[in-house]
Amino acid sequence: MDKLIAELQRLYLLDDQECFPAGALTTQMLSQHLSGDKTTALNLVSDNGLVRALIVDFNRMGDAPAMQHWDRLCGVANALQDQLSLPAPAVSISGGNGYSLWLSLETPVPLNQAQHFLHLLRKTYFPDIPNEEIGLRPDTLTSTTAELPPCLHMASGRWAAFINPGMGASFADESGLEMMPPYAAQAAFLEGLQSISDKQFTHAITTMHPPHGKERPHKPAAPTVHAAPEGLLLKDATLEDIIQHLHAKNIEPTFRHVIPKDSFS
Repeated sequence: MDKLIAELQRLYLLDDQECFPAGALTTQMLSQHLSGDKTTALNLVSDNGLVRALIVDFNRMGDAPAMQHWDRLCGVANALQDQLSLPAPAVSISGGNGYSLWLSLETPVPLNQAQHFLHLLRKTYFPDIPNEEIGLRPDTLTSTTAELPPCLHMASGRWAAFINPGMGASFADESGLEMMPPYAAQAAFLEGLQSISDKQFTHAITTMHPPHGKERPHKPAAPTVHAAPEGLLLKDATLEDIIQHLHAKNIEPTFRHVIPKDSFS
């Protein structure tokens, strides 16, 4: 658990992290949260109005096609990297009815600047998605808190968790795990991620909202082609990735053929 906590602190937690409604977040409280003993909501905004973690939620609603919210996430995640030159975000399943993108800021920014970035992102890349199918956090009109994965979703009884994006489509029908995910695997999904630098953050805002007279057209987030996913979808998922994914879903894999080692070269 220590490695996972270190990765969460590196990417998402504020120095003076508070939780709702208990006050200051302690190591013991975080451990209880990660082990499923007591799920805690983090305040995404510090007492002095600063934000470090930005979240975009993609919710599946009613009779919507099973893959629709996943396709939307992939389009936005790829736009973040390809068009805004930002580091890859983390991807999580909610334990309830959808997915989330987690963006980490190297330096916390004022709440109004964080909201400005998120609203520009929505206006630029997914303006036509209904409000009930998308969530931007922190947002003073909706929510300024978040339950940091991995954690137990109290309403569904399933686990929210960070996932390998290459396997995200497999959770389209059921966005939660029946069993607690291994701490080591959760830490592994995060350890290669980087925070958005001050320069990258400023560049992204300028790209989405350039100075008057320098506007350039933006492409809406492109839909995902499932047969040949690109960018975030990691079409080169390894055998170890697949085994970890199956274990996380409480499935013991079996193999009928020996795969030559040179298949991975």
